[in-house]
Amino acid sequence: MKENKKTIKIYTVPIIIIGLLTALDQLTKFMITSSFELYESRPVIKNVLSFTYIQNRGVAWGMFQGKRVIFLILTAIILLLCFYIYSNIANNPKYCILRANMIILMSGALGNMIDRIKLGYVVDFFEAKFIDFPIFNVADIYVVVSMIMIFILIIFKYSNEEFDEIIGSKKDKEQD
Repeated sequence: MKENKKTIKIYTVPIIIIGLLTALDQLTKFMITSSFELYESRPVIKNVLSFTYIQNRGVAWGMFQGKRVIFLILTAIILLLCFYIYSNIANNPKYCILRANMIILMSGALGNMIDRIKLGYVVDFFEAKFIDFPIFNVADIYVVVSMIMIFILIIFKYSNEEFDEIIGSKKDKEQD
């Protein structure tokens, strides 16, 4: 009985967090689409940051336009892979930061996937004026920040044995 409650907590809390983070992403996109015309731009900090509403039918910088089905399939694969990795590390406290970043990554992937399914494009609106960078959204922030953190954790924090444990190859080898 105690193990069931622990398992429920390990998966229920992340699902709630993913739901909340995804809802925040969707809320910001709704606020932009309901108060901006397409391509309208309003400065937040002059020459630094603007809100500029665009419809991104590709990926960063609008590359690979019109490949919606491929993006949906790739996103589904990424979500399944993240869930698999999260499931392998769910019971181990030493991977708490990694688990948190997996939750954030899944939230970002899901937020943009919802746009692609519902609208056929992704709503982007943050425009960094001081650099040549694509216009992005909250889900993109989740994805980029979590991927950087995951990369740093895997490269600098976890040993090869811990990495094997994370991806499940150690379990597979032990079962053979």
